[in-house]
Formats: sequence, C-alpha cells, structure tokens
Amino acid sequence: MPSRSRGRRASPPAPVQEDEDVDFEVSYSDDEDGPEEEDGSEGGGSDSSSSEESTDVEDGERSDEEGQSEGESEDEEEEGESVAEGCGPSVPARVPGGAAAAADRATNAPNCPVCMEPWTSEGAHRISCIPCGHVYGRSCLERWLMQRGNISATCPQCARRFKHKDIINLYAPEVVVLNNDLEKQLSSCREKVESLAEVVLKQGKLLEEIIAEKNQRSTDVGVAKRQKIAEHSDGRTYLEPSALDRADHSSSNSCCFVLKNDLFFDGARVMGIDAANQIILASRKAPGVFGEHVLTKINMSSNHEARIIQLPPDTKVVKDICILPGGSALYASLGKRLSLLSMTTESVVLQCYLPAPAWSCSAHDSASHHIYAGLQNGMLLVFDTRQTSRPLHSMAGLSSHLVHTLHSVTDSSGSRKVISASAIGPCMWDVDGNQSKPKLLLGEDNQRVCFSLACSPPSSDLLVASFRPKSDLSGDVAPSQAYLSQTPTPSGSGKLGYHTVITRTGSASFAQGSTCYSNVSEVRMCKSSIIPYGNGQHLFAFGDEALCGVRTWELPLFGMPTALPTHREPIFDLRYAESPAGDGYLGCLSDQKLQVFRVSR
Repeated sequence: MPSRSRGRRASPPAPVQEDEDVDFEVSYSDDEDGPEEEDGSEGGGSDSSSSEESTDVEDGERSDEEGQSEGESEDEEEEGESVAEGCGPSVPARVPGGAAAAADRATNAPNCPVCMEPWTSEGAHRISCIPCGHVYGRSCLERWLMQRGNISATCPQCARRFKHKDIINLYAPEVVVLNNDLEKQLSSCREKVESLAEVVLKQGKLLEEIIAEKNQRSTDVGVAKRQKIAEHSDGRTYLEPSALDRADHSSSNSCCFVLKNDLFFDGARVMGIDAANQIILASRKAPGVFGEHVLTKINMSSNHEARIIQLPPDTKVVKDICILPGGSALYASLGKRLSLLSMTTESVVLQCYLPAPAWSCSAHDSASHHIYAGLQNGMLLVFDTRQTSRPLHSMAGLSSHLVHTLHSVTDSSGSRKVISASAIGPCMWDVDGNQSKPKLLLGEDNQRVCFSLACSPPSSDLLVASFRPKSDLSGDVAPSQAYLSQTPTPSGSGKLGYHTVITRTGSASFAQGSTCYSNVSEVRMCKSSIIPYGNGQHLFAFGDEALCGVRTWELPLFGMPTALPTHREPIFDLRYAESPAGDGYLGCLSDQKLQVFRVSR
C-alpha cells in the first residue's frame, strides 16, 4: 500500500499582544517550526513539503498512528535540549476567565518553571511570556537563548521555538503569592502592634501624670525652703497656711473652672473680655515683616467667628484694654494715644493724644464719662469723653516709673478713686483733683519691684500686689538678701517673687497681710486677677512661670493652691470679667493660646 505523505499539524496563529511598550502582531510560518531549523537552517523547507503539510491540515487526513509516530520522533529530537537543562514541571498558560483557569491560579504558585523562584513585576526577572503562552522570568529566557547561541530556542514546556524578539513583558501591578498561613501571621502581627500601641499610649499618659506630680511636689518643697530663707533675711515671717486653715477654706470652696474656649492665637499680648456680649478683644501684630498692630474680635459662642479690626496708623503696640459697661473698648498704646473703640461699628470713635506713651487705662461707669491713662513717665491723665481736646487733670506720680496698672474703684464714702501700680508699689489717686500727688499704700522698699496689682472693682477693700527683687542690688545689701534674689527656681524659668495681700483698714489707710512666694517673670509686667465667689470669698489668680500656667489661691491666707490646665508657655495676660447676670469668665493668654474658663460659683 502506498504510504501517505507525512506532514505536521500547522501551528495556530499567534495572538496579538497589546501593551504600552509592544503593539504589533506576530505570525509564525511553518518554516520556523520545521525540522530544518533544528539542523541550523532557518526557513529552508521545500515547496512540496509545505504543500503536503497544508493539504493535511485542510483535509484532516492524518492517521492517529502517523501522528503519534511523528510526535514521538519530534519529542526525541528535542528531549536533549529541554530536559538536559533540568526545567521544572509544566505550568499551564494563564488564560483570563473560566473555572479551570481560576483553579490553576489558585493551586499553582506563581514561580518561574526554570529557576523555581517567584517572578517579579519589574526588574531582570520580571514576568514575561513567549508566543506559545507559557510564562517565565525574563532573565531565565534570555539565559536559555544565550546557551542556545542567541538565535532561537524551544519552550522548555511545549518545545515550540521562539526568538529573543518574541519575549513579551507582561505588565502586572503586583505579583502576589497566595499563602493563607502568611496572611494569618500578618493579621496576628497587626493585632499585636495595635495592642502594644495602646499599652504605650497608656504608659505615656501615666508617665506624664507622674512627672507633673513630681514637679508639683518639687515646687511646693522649693517654696517652703525659700520662705524659710526669706524669714531669716528680712526679719519678717511668711507662713504657709496651716492644714487646719486649708481644711476650713476647702469646706466652703465651691468655685470651679469649666473650659469654654481653647483657641490657637499667635502673637497676642493683651486682651479684654466683654462678658455681657460674649466678646473677646485681643491685640497682636498682623503677619508680615511690616505688619501693623491690629485688634482681633472673637465671639465666645463661636470659636470660628473672628474678625480683624484695623487700627489707625502709628497706633503702635497696644499695652492695655479696658471694656466699658456700654460695650465699648478703651485701649492705651505706645503711639501716645488713648482710644475708644465701638464694638458695634468696629471702628475708633475717639482718640486722646498724650504727651508720652500709654501703658495702662481704666474708666468708671458710663455715667461718669471719665477715662484714665497711665503714662510711661509716671503721670496719670484724666479725660472726659465729651471733650477730649485737653485732659481734665494731668497729675504727676511719685516717681518717673511707668504706670503699668490702673483700677477705677470707689472708697467707703462713695468717692471715685484710681488705684495704680508702678515699680515703687501700689498708689491711690484722688481723680477729682483735690490732691496733687498720689498716696503710696505700702511703705517704700528699694530692694523690690512691684510688677502687678490685682483688684476686684469697684471695691478696693482687698488688693494683691506682686513683687520681685531688684536685679541691680547695691553692695551694702545683706548676703542673705542677695542670695534670695539670685536663687534660681527649680524649673530654671523666672525668679523667686511673692504676692502680698493688702486690706483696707480705714477710709484712706491700708495694711499688709499674708504673703505667698511663687515663680515670677524677671522682666514682664504680668497681669493678675481677683475672682469673687461664694459668700464674700475671693480667689487670687496668677500666671506661674514654673508651671507655665495659671495657679489660684484662696484669699486672704493663700490657702488651697490649685493649678489650671497648663499652657506650656508663660502667661502674658490674665483677665476676669463678670456679666450683669452674674456669670464670671477668666481669660488666660499666652504666646500661642487663648483659654477662657467659665467660673461656676
């Protein structure tokens, strides 16, 4: 029987590979797959062979035995190339879609069949494929081609021939090895990290509380030691309140502070509180190198509602703000001006020109029309808001030291007075012009500087004056006094100062009472406040330099010291205001924070 012509099954047309780097269609002829390529000749087959092969493909006339025989012959010819290199097991081609493909992807790990290492989404061993559809690491395919002479090689799994230009990079965003055990370990590690983070946070808070308590104890011990030093230095005794006194005062203490506003406020130095209209007015310099000084108006009921009020040119730094009963604001500035601001129109409605820079201001109730300015040269000027061309009274002080504090008060007889404070101490002025000079409330002491005075207007029955030692001590000072003034505080900030209670003993006489030591600023003229509460009781509030926050004491014995939440920065201004309904507010201002507490009584 004549034998049929033998031919090979034609290779299916190669698919079109599309990606961002390769955009062409690759077709492979029978010449590239014929046995002639195995002998080194590319595309050297005869026309008759191609014709027979084409006929077999079209008619399908090929016996199973001949196909099997030919397949075994070709496998034997290529076995030396594929098996000799120790290639791994066959990995089926990745075809998107289908249950079988999904099962293969789930069971077969994405490793290169040549080196058995995971391929990557980029780099030398990035995932690549050849026209037959099998996937390898690119570096393994290139190494396989190099071993075969850089001309062509066969696929290690199906023995289909390919060239270097046929290697196509596959672009995958990420190559993931599915491993349930690793996922469980990763989840367990994440839970442990979260648990440890919670433990660290709790321990951090506990450490902060321990440090704060330790600092508080160190401060109390330091105050007690310095009080003993002061007791031996000036012959006077300054005692801490006894435990019994503290217990008596604590039983009747029902004053508490509730934080109402906590705002980031950069660069402000002085403030005023309009408790009746729930308005805060603060002075600061506008941003920029040549920024002018402005006022910021803040609504206490809405933290986000803040308005900038432009001031007239050459106003310069605002040193004091006083809120008048009618809702206007009086402010004193270094531009030698005493100005009245309308809170309704947010504009300056009155300006009084002064002979020297103003450091403080005050006013009586709206019925008097009198406003006051404390000047840098120690003078006190009285103006009438109905006629401001010149002052009603121009009064010289006891010294040329600047007047840093003014309070408008009423004495026991109902007469209007002004209490001021300068470096020499607190003074009382007769603003009706009956006296040409003020009266010093305490005796003169050349070794101290008065830098703050707290009052509870309109009453002048209870005052608290704050002092610090002079820095330029003369040579005849006792060593103990010099030691007292130069002793650093435990925190290393500020210096040792003290607060003294001053009580009225007559219509024009005052006496010094209890004294309490604390850390005070070395240079600033800080503010302090007296807060009334309960049945005729009072608290004294002051910005402690070591605490970097506000500390309060019960008056008149400075009992039950209490610290408000710290600012972590020195306190620049401290104001207490009370609304007609009796609601009290305490404002605390530092370099970058403004806090307002509602005082519950």
